[in-house]
Amino acid sequence: MNQNQQSSEGTHDDEAALSEFLASLMDYTPTIPDELVEHYLGKSGFQCPDVRLIRLVAVATQKFVAEVASGALQHCKARQATVVKDKRDKQQKDKRPILTMEDLSKALRECGVNVRHQEYFADSPSTGMDPATRDE
Repeated sequence: MNQNQQSSEGTHDDEAALSEFLASLMDYTPTIPDELVEHYLGKSGFQCPDVRLIRLVAVATQKFVAEVASGALQHCKARQATVVKDKRDKQQKDKRPILTMEDLSKALRECGVNVRHQEYFADSPSTGMDPATRDE
């Protein structure tokens, strides 16, 4: 058997696996509704009548969101573990993770998305000061 025959057999196997996967999407109900995916695809200028492709995008989006949420949780746990070393008593009372925008930003940055959020009034050192006396 030469390399061309092996290559065509590998391509045939890939096409068969892809066809089987796309067919399985017809029976799958993703977490993200088809209508929502169609709406955002339409807003970006993409129109596709094939439900399988819409569901493929929904599955990819669901995977992305799950990865970001998992990464944010890991950053949150790491951040809270460093704070807990300083305050052992508080750990015993409050064990629930508290996700912050910084945790989410770090997780998104790992996935290639750079997020910048505006400074909120509560984050500003001049919060509660008279606007005329601010040094900003």
